[in-house]
Amino acid sequence: MNAPEARAQAPAAERAPDTLEERVRACIGCHGVQGRGVENVYFPRLAGKPAGYLYNQLVAFRDGRRKYVPMNYLLAYLPDPYLMQMAQHFARLDPPPLAQPAVDRPAQQLVDGRRIVTQGIPARKIPACASCHGAGLGGREPGIPGLLGLRADYVSAQLGAWRYGLRTALAPDCMQVIAASLTEPEVAAVSAWLASLPVDPGVRPAKTGGALPMGCGSQAR
Repeated sequence: MNAPEARAQAPAAERAPDTLEERVRACIGCHGVQGRGVENVYFPRLAGKPAGYLYNQLVAFRDGRRKYVPMNYLLAYLPDPYLMQMAQHFARLDPPPLAQPAVDRPAQQLVDGRRIVTQGIPARKIPACASCHGAGLGGREPGIPGLLGLRADYVSAQLGAWRYGLRTALAPDCMQVIAASLTEPEVAAVSAWLASLPVDPGVRPAKTGGALPMGCGSQAR
């Protein structure tokens, strides 16, 4: 049997379906099946977050405005339309949330965190987290994420990244202004209280909302 005949009789190699779900399988190792999240505190849930928010983060990683080498590398050559497709894919998903571990922090720290998240610090013109992220902290379309289901260390790390310029958003960068205005104990309090909240699987980003307390480039339509 000659080579062409052998190739003709060989079984065809199995190919994965050419779907976006197959293409984003590389995300599963860090962010879980369907973007559900994983136990590692530094890899957040992607599913159900606003598509505009996810898109902005993908672009920020690709362009180096967010610093994390694996993400910077994976996204380096992907065009905007494809990043939007990825964002819309994960935004449509709604797998069950992971169970949140108990938060063992001092009671006063949790009280302080609740106050800042729900009331802000008016004397220093720091708005409440809920005024942007929603009364139920589920986020707001098109570009503000929910804050439920995040571990304290992750929230603290992101606030720190904004404070020190390792994470930036579209101008005006409202989160940089807010994070830079918080003290270290206040960051710890906010992070702890958010992590202590139960995750309601029915909470989704709000489609509408009132005016934001300050300009925010990520929310510009």
